[in-house]
Amino acid sequence: MTAPAAPRYVVVEGPIGVGKTSLARRIADRMDAALVLERAEENPFLERFYRNPSAGALPAQLHFLFQRAQQQAAMNQQDLFAPARVADYLLEKDRLFAQLTLDPAEIDLYEQIHARLAIDPPRPDLVIYLQAPVDVLLERIAKRRIVHEQLIERAYLERLNEAYARFFHAYADAPLLIVNAASIDPVFNTADFEELYAAALRTRRGRHYFNPMRHEAI
Repeated sequence: MTAPAAPRYVVVEGPIGVGKTSLARRIADRMDAALVLERAEENPFLERFYRNPSAGALPAQLHFLFQRAQQQAAMNQQDLFAPARVADYLLEKDRLFAQLTLDPAEIDLYEQIHARLAIDPPRPDLVIYLQAPVDVLLERIAKRRIVHEQLIERAYLERLNEAYARFFHAYADAPLLIVNAASIDPVFNTADFEELYAAALRTRRGRHYFNPMRHEAI
């Protein structure tokens, strides 16, 4: 039988520390696809936000919004023969973070700017949502040693994890593969990656779950 063709536009999503960017890189390499990254390290307001959320949330959020709007517009301008693409963010997550971090007046300003940008993002062929408990996220954040990320508080990650769970519970805009990423390592473990990649290729419509049990203690 012929192996299923890879999707043309894949998005890997999930909370901070879950490994979405690393997985997006590996999938893009496997697909020989172009990478679309949110480039958080280029946001000059992000460290300010982690140090003082009330003071840094709005500029950090607007920087991401403008950056993502520009990227999405560029993708829409590409023709049908553009290379396959793998992104480490879904545009809708921008509003998720805004609702989580901004006060009511800031939300109102954010929504006005968002509406004026009139963003029309391309529809993914597949969204991969990586899930993991907060303890796992904190452990992975500590291991990657990005200085300003060490300022992230547990309570913020808990709220973020809950917000992602609610968002994807209702998500129906593209085929969705929900992955239990707590006990696998698809970035450095080839067997894990191959199994996850095969599951991704099989996800053509609807909602599917990838929850391998072989790594759990017996």
